[in-house]
Amino acid sequence: MIQASQMKQLILSISLVLSCLPLSIHAADIPEGAESRFAQVNGIRMHYVTMGSGPLVVLLHGWPETWYEWAGVMPRLAQTHTVVAPDLRGLGLSEKTQDGYDKRTVAEDIDALIKQIGAKSAVVVGHDMGGKVAYILGLLHPKSVSKLVLVDCMLPGTENMDPSKGGMWHYGFHMAPNFPEFLTQGREREYIAAQMSQWLHRKDAIPEETIDEYASHYAAPGGMTAGFNYYRALREDAKFAASLADRKLSMPVLTIGGRYGVSDKLFQALRPQANDITGMIAEQSGHFVPEENTDFFIDTLDKFLRR
Repeated sequence: MIQASQMKQLILSISLVLSCLPLSIHAADIPEGAESRFAQVNGIRMHYVTMGSGPLVVLLHGWPETWYEWAGVMPRLAQTHTVVAPDLRGLGLSEKTQDGYDKRTVAEDIDALIKQIGAKSAVVVGHDMGGKVAYILGLLHPKSVSKLVLVDCMLPGTENMDPSKGGMWHYGFHMAPNFPEFLTQGREREYIAAQMSQWLHRKDAIPEETIDEYASHYAAPGGMTAGFNYYRALREDAKFAASLADRKLSMPVLTIGGRYGVSDKLFQALRPQANDITGMIAEQSGHFVPEENTDFFIDTLDKFLRR
């Protein structure tokens, strides 16, 4: 007969096992031939999707997205490379932590993941918040980054957070303590959809079911807080980036901006720190270049990888 203490331990063990399963991902959501995996890195449990073989390419998503941002990109890249798309700390199926959302810590997560996979270095591609992480990673661990690709993001400290000076209002809203969670609770999908629509040039580029996928993770307990914490860390990120201002990016760098996103602002901001830099503009695209102009994005990235 099972004792109460044993039953409690059994329930706890079952719960732990279930929590480790990728319950929110269905086979149809993962590209054919890809695998969903977990790794213990830098003190957290990180989820990632991988496929292909060859030199390693790591794809870092932005807000309000998950690894699934790259679902349409991965199959073609996997023809010549091992492609890894993680859920960043606190997002998707990766562990939600109380802190560690500054881009230095998240960059250490990715550096540890590259090493855990067994690669000496990787091509690191980052969009939006993932781009900030990739930038810091390139400065801190240049040996881990063979090539760096930043997609429609602004470098830490260069964001315009003042609406009165043409900046975007959402920075202050997302950075406020508790308030954005309170106002978006129960409306997570509506808020995410509205924000994405605002930043898209091609309003139909991201299907409703893809937004459902993103929103299902951010609406999970702690999901919106984790996402907002990436914004709450921006002032700390700016100070840290300023401390690295004298460092150069020694690897080849590619910037891709949406014509109706950051355009060439990213290229201009990065040029003083990069020894070998190429800047490209995705026409007819807003902020979400990999999804708005997928063919252009893949073709541009493929040429850069083949250099």
